[in-house]
Amino acid sequence: MNNNSDNKNNTFSISELAKEFDVTTRAIRFYEDKGLLTPARRGQTRIYSPADRTKLKLILRGKRLGLTLDESRDIINMYNPGGSNEDQLSTLLAKIRERKNYLQQQLHDIEVMMLDLQESEDRVIDALNDLKTQ
Repeated sequence: MNNNSDNKNNTFSISELAKEFDVTTRAIRFYEDKGLLTPARRGQTRIYSPADRTKLKLILRGKRLGLTLDESRDIINMYNPGGSNEDQLSTLLAKIRERKNYLQQQLHDIEVMMLDLQESEDRVIDALNDLKTQ
């Protein structure tokens, strides 16, 4: 289906999108079931538009950033062609900062746990060494 280098007039099959974005066709159908993608149909065949392709790209980017599907949907639905999209960008920025803060906290928690594990390991080694010298 994708026979033109200009994406504006292209359509895409589910297998083309799956291959391009390295996801399964099942994952794409899941995003459809959730209302995130709305391909046209030609019989049983799904026909994806450039807008569907862009949405899939944004969904997968959101997933990599740790956004939920609902968060991604909300941000994608805020898009206003021809508008400033300031609200969309501000919402995305807030989500990015929220995710960064969450990951910073997790990183801190892991560092503390690693120190605790090291101290415990050292105590166990010392106890084993004490037993060997008795």
